Amino acid sequence: MTGGSGGIGAAIVRMLAERGSDVLFTYRSNRDAADAIIAELSNLDVRVMAMPADLVDESIAASVVSTAVAEFGGIHTLVHAAGPHVTQVHLSRVEPSAYRAQIEGEAVAFFNVVQPALEHLRKVGGSIVAVTTAATRRYPVRDGLSSGTKGAVEAVVRALAAEEGRFGVRANCVGPGMLTDGMAARLMASGDLDDAALEVTMRNIPLRKFGDAVDIAEAVCFLASDRADFITGQMLDIDGGYGV
Repeated sequence: MTGGSGGIGAAIVRMLAERGSDVLFTYRSNRDAADAIIAELSNLDVRVMAMPADLVDESIAASVVSTAVAEFGGIHTLVHAAGPHVTQVHLSRVEPSAYRAQIEGEAVAFFNVVQPALEHLRKVGGSIVAVTTAATRRYPVRDGLSSGTKGAVEAVVRALAAEEGRFGVRANCVGPGMLTDGMAARLMASGDLDDAALEVTMRNIPLRKFGDAVDIAEAVCFLASDRADFITGQMLDIDGGYGV
């Protein structure tokens, strides 16, 4: 699993481990958070490991896959939840260099890790789940850095579903809406999302509430499991109805 030290990623790591999976997760720089997750789950009868990784580096991404295979004997699930921080800004104010860095951190990083994992996923009819965003279905203003670059990830996931299905490999996406933790929490703390923006967002959610990281983890674990054995190429938005 990539991006396991953030709010959403940590919830997914916990749920996968609690439901019986050995987990190797990556983190970019927050070693303390990664160590805390490992310590928290140390009483479970599974192995939980972490390694630092800049997935934009092709060789590092490949080493994540090879390490997981060496430690666990194979891979049955790849969850991609890594991604750079996304500022809320109009696209007219985004420099091309900033957009390039964002798409490398999102789409290129995803491809760098999923491509070397395919040969191992084929052996077991495994599953790929990418955590993207509900903003690719209904666009919120100033979210183009996220929706545009994560949309590229979603396109690759659909392509993988079409091409890898013959090997029994499934590929799906989970699209988080507004949450009380994860990226949304960081945007609130930074002031990118103020009270007025949050009020507007709430009015656009039929359920009139925000979700949390556990909601996303439930969806990821479902799509990764045999319960979703006939589901591939799909996008499951966890957004309280925002997309309608």
